[in-house]
Amino acid sequence: MPWALEIQAVSSVEPSNLVRMLSGAILGCGGWVLTRSTTDSGRVSILFEFERAACVEIYTAVIACGVELTRNGHIRMTELCHCTRNQLSECGAQIASIELEIQTSPLKIAGSSAPGGNLPEQTR
Repeated sequence: MPWALEIQAVSSVEPSNLVRMLSGAILGCGGWVLTRSTTDSGRVSILFEFERAACVEIYTAVIACGVELTRNGHIRMTELCHCTRNQLSECGAQIASIELEIQTSPLKIAGSSAPGGNLPEQTR
C-alpha cells in the first residue's frame, strides 16, 4: 500500500521564505520536490516524495522549518514513521508522497496597513 498523505498546517513564516526553507530541507533529506506554489492569501502548497527510510528526517525537517501540523497531520506522520521503522527491511526503499497545504499568517504581511498606518503593538 503506497503512502500518499494530504496534510494541512499553519505557519507564521513568510510564504516565499517558507517555500525556500522547506524545499531545501526536503532535498537535504534526500526527497524530491515535485510542485510548489504560493497564493496571494498566504497559502503555500508543496508536493514532495521521499524514500520511506527517511520519514523521521522529513518529519523533523518540516517541523524545524516552522510548520505546525494539524493533529491529524501529526497522527499520519507518526503512523508512517512507526510503520516504516517496524518494517524497514521490507518497505524502507518504497516511495511516500506528501501534499502539504500550509496557511501562513497574512497578518504579518498586512500588519503595516493597520488603521492609522501604525503596526499593532505586539509587532513593534
